[in-house]
Amino acid sequence: MLAEDCAASQAAWLRTRGYLNASRHRLTGLALAGFPAAWFAPGTSLLTRPGWIPERPVPLDQVRLRWSSAPGPARFDGAAPELSAVRPLRDGQGAYPRYSEAVGDLARPGLFENRNCYRLLEVSPGGPELTFGRGRYFDLIDTCEAAAHEFAAAHPAASHPAASHPAASHPAGDGHPAGDMPYRQALADPTDLRRRPVMSAISTLVIRHDRAAGAAEFLLHWRDPAKVASGGGLYQVMPVGMFQPSHDAAWNEANDFDLWRSIVRELSEELLGTTEDYGSGQRPIDYGAWEFSQALDRAREQGRLHVYWLGLGMDPLTFVADMLTVAVFEAGVFDATFGRLVTANAEGHRVSFEDGTGRAAGLPLRAEQVGRLTGDEPMQVAGAALLRLAWSHRGHLLAGPKVVLYEP
Repeated sequence: MLAEDCAASQAAWLRTRGYLNASRHRLTGLALAGFPAAWFAPGTSLLTRPGWIPERPVPLDQVRLRWSSAPGPARFDGAAPELSAVRPLRDGQGAYPRYSEAVGDLARPGLFENRNCYRLLEVSPGGPELTFGRGRYFDLIDTCEAAAHEFAAAHPAASHPAASHPAASHPAGDGHPAGDMPYRQALADPTDLRRRPVMSAISTLVIRHDRAAGAAEFLLHWRDPAKVASGGGLYQVMPVGMFQPSHDAAWNEANDFDLWRSIVRELSEELLGTTEDYGSGQRPIDYGAWEFSQALDRAREQGRLHVYWLGLGMDPLTFVADMLTVAVFEAGVFDATFGRLVTANAEGHRVSFEDGTGRAAGLPLRAEQVGRLTGDEPMQVAGAALLRLAWSHRGHLLAGPKVVLYEP
């Protein structure tokens, strides 16, 4: 193997990776055509299955989790031969065996750690009930980001004049001809949980509800591609985090196996900028003694914070799975809890809105904002779907005698 061959292979891979990060929104639009219309949640670009999106919001405490220690099948995992074309050569060692190794060596983002995750194995609509087992974060990078890379290489910018970003030139040339997508074609149905390892994120739409004023606002995030390995360059709700233990120490697997506890940690990290190090490498988190967690639990008990499950689905470009949740805070609770709301965090920055007072935490929950973000702006598919679903259920989510909410 010649050094110049490795250099050329890696340069081509980096061009495609850069093109992917610069063009995710446009590429997602192209990816939609690869699936039947019936596979999408109505009014969204989110791939789903019957029963995955409930007819109305479900209180989060009604979502049941089940654990399975049986290993799930992985025919189309990160070592699948169909992905060989998106793994570049490395000096003297042949091709990279996994896409994540290439990312780590050639395009490492700020956050990139192969931690334990809860692998989604089964979804039973009634309830609903979700079954999880063991997985790793790089399982997502090796399949989801690799699948997106494959799609980007097969859809070069030159054939789509709408791509105008300077990083979007010359994307192909890293192992297979444009139009050839063996992994995507062999996988066929990315929502089939039996065919590949699926690690799911939890996307939470945070709403600050001022009942007295009949107004609501929501938090919006811009994900920095220099900081994150997936979904960079797109708007997204906040917080979003992988459903995973707080640390790889064995005692955290059971202690953190809870959707609400995962959301609590993400609220602290993304909205307040706190550390991800909870000391759980030495002992499990005592959520009952954690003041922040206590305050949120009290707010839920008092009916001043309501958390709902709106379903789950997958991105048609990356096949990343997201569980969709909404946290509706009474304005006073939100202000007391997030008085030091950060403008930037380890994954990107919060999108601000000028309301004339300088006190706005997010964007107004109004028809024009929802329509603009979900129709015109480069927003991550899961976040856009969550925002649309929340808007359609606004009467339920913001129920109360003084709600006068924004006719479309």
